Amino acid sequence: MTRSYLTRVALSALAAGALLSATACGVGGGGGEVKEAERTGKVAGEITFRTLQLKPVFTTYVQGVIDAFERKYPDVEVRWEDVPGDGYNEKLVADAQAGALPDVVNLSTDSFQLLGDRGMLADVAKLDGQVARDYVPGAWEQFRLPGKGEGVYAYPWYVTPEILTYNKVLFAKAGLDPAKPPTSVEEFFDYAERIAAGSDGQYAAFMADPKGRLPGDWQKMGIPILNGQGDAFTFDTDNAVKWVERMKDLYAKGAMPKESLLKSDDINQLYGGGKLVFGPGSPGFVKDIKQNAPEVYANTQVAGAVTGKLGHIGIYAQSLGIKKDTKHLDAATEFAKWVTNGPNQVEFSKKATIYPSNANGLADPYFSDRGDGKDAETVARAVGAGQLKTAALDANTPVQWTNQVGDAVVREMQKAIKGEQDPATAVRKAQEEANKLLAKTARR
Repeated sequence: MTRSYLTRVALSALAAGALLSATACGVGGGGGEVKEAERTGKVAGEITFRTLQLKPVFTTYVQGVIDAFERKYPDVEVRWEDVPGDGYNEKLVADAQAGALPDVVNLSTDSFQLLGDRGMLADVAKLDGQVARDYVPGAWEQFRLPGKGEGVYAYPWYVTPEILTYNKVLFAKAGLDPAKPPTSVEEFFDYAERIAAGSDGQYAAFMADPKGRLPGDWQKMGIPILNGQGDAFTFDTDNAVKWVERMKDLYAKGAMPKESLLKSDDINQLYGGGKLVFGPGSPGFVKDIKQNAPEVYANTQVAGAVTGKLGHIGIYAQSLGIKKDTKHLDAATEFAKWVTNGPNQVEFSKKATIYPSNANGLADPYFSDRGDGKDAETVARAVGAGQLKTAALDANTPVQWTNQVGDAVVREMQKAIKGEQDPATAVRKAQEEANKLLAKTARR
């Protein structure tokens, strides 16, 4: 499961809106033109804090965090602005061009790259070398940048792990043991084939949507996405071709809804209507099904995500970046650390189906409590928290895999899955297109 999938499903209530490619628009100036601020030791001044579509649902929570910070640091005034999801990255570009970025800004992995690649963000590892230990490693490492050494350019904020959800009744109808869910991509496909064979067209196993599966499936299969230098895609391998061949075969056999290959169907509606065995890999989805489809919720089972050869999962993380040339670096830095500390992240997680990137917050008993083991939402929360402990950078979508790269790869995969071109050609052409886009980015 990949960044784009988790964005659509798990974070829709918090950060809905289009995530544009990091290469879609240029930002005036470069890293060398932005003077890096220095800490003075004085936590004071007026700073601007921008979030993405948190009002009005989370107004009381966020304002409470700000008020508590201002009580601790009375010489600081935090001006909070919350903006809509639509056009968020476009606004960041415009503000960067105008020199008007907020001091502390809420970033997705896409918007993080948009600013980080162009030298607009402060290196938070340089600001405080000890702070790394406060965060889950997989979240902290996600905000490094290729070619930037050990620098980390944002504080991890709330995160979403990947889990596995499935309808145990439909699972059993296919002759599968609900207590033994798939653990690898290959096994997942084997299960899907059995489900298709026994469903008589009444339901499908999973959504076709290649954009939601790549590059995650390939990573889990041990397919190298990039070379060691991170400057070229290398996924054109026999195993990648085998993945496409398997998807094509399963699609033809009815393991996936036909229409789901070319457009994003409402997966919640399909699963909630008993038309799909595997639901979205998101704890938030389980809560939605509980509210909207209680009969199917009663048949829902939760397990750890498919991990394959990696043995760990990727995560989707929101972060807080610091404007590189902020006039009040101490205030901005302390505020970002305050928002992302353990207690504040735990409180936020109890108000929304998200998880702390802060290691101390994740250790709160709230995230390990499985109750009696019968309520899928409670179990999902515990499973997700456990998965976060094994999240690692190489399971996350690399920043080079922009939305443009993903779209180019998906176009070729769709053709092959529909039988319009052979799988080997599809993978080769996908890699060629991806490398053209990567080279174009490098020239900017």
